[in-house]
Amino acid sequence: MKTPIWLFDLDNTLHNATPHIFPHINRSMREYIERHLGVDEHEANRIRQGYWVRYGATLLGLIRHHGTDPRHFLRETHQFPDLARMVVFDKPLLHTLRLLPGRKIIFSNAPRHYAEAVLDITGLGRYFDAVYTVENLRFQPKPMLAGFRTLLRAEHLDPRRCIMVEDSLANLVTAKKLGMKTVWVSAGLRQSPYVDAKIRSATQLSKCYGRLEISAKNEI
Repeated sequence: MKTPIWLFDLDNTLHNATPHIFPHINRSMREYIERHLGVDEHEANRIRQGYWVRYGATLLGLIRHHGTDPRHFLRETHQFPDLARMVVFDKPLLHTLRLLPGRKIIFSNAPRHYAEAVLDITGLGRYFDAVYTVENLRFQPKPMLAGFRTLLRAEHLDPRRCIMVEDSLANLVTAKKLGMKTVWVSAGLRQSPYVDAKIRSATQLSKCYGRLEISAKNEI
C-alpha cells in the first residue's frame, strides 16, 4: 500500500469541542454580531446560524454581507478564560497517531492561535507536519473547494494520496469529489456514498486504515 497523506480536521475530530468550547464560541459570535451589527440576541442568533448553514461558516457570511474584518472577528470570538479546562480529549489518540504511517496535516476552519493552543494542550502537535487554519486558506473555509486547493498546492499533494478525517459530512463530500479517501468520525447511524470508512472515534483509525487503498504513486 502506498504511504498516505493524512488531512485531519481538529474540532470534534481530534478532540470533543461540543461540551464546552462550541457553546462558548457560539455565545461569543452572537455577542459579536449584536455589537457590530446592532441587532438583538434573537436576530444575532438567526444570522449566526443562517450563515453557518448557507456557507459552512458564520464568518464567510459576515464577510460577504457585512464587510466584517475576519481577523478581528476570529480574535474576538476565540478567546477562552481557561482553554485547558475546556478541552475534552482521549489520550489514547496520541498512540494511534504515532502508529499511523505517512505525513499528517491539520486542516481546520479554526483560527491559528486557537488551533495551536489546542494542539499544545493535548500534546497532539508533535504528530503533525503542518497546520493549516482558516488564515492559510485565505478565509475560504471548508467545504469550499478553494480552501482545499490552497492546501493541496502549498503542500504539492496529489489528492488521490490523501485521506481526509472529519466529523463534517459536507467537508468530506468536497474531499471525495477531489479524489481523496474519506473517514467520517461520527456516532450517528447515517451512511453516505462519499464516505469510505466510518468510525466513532479517531482512536479507531488503525482498525480501518487497511480498507483505505491509496491509488496515486507519487506526490505532484
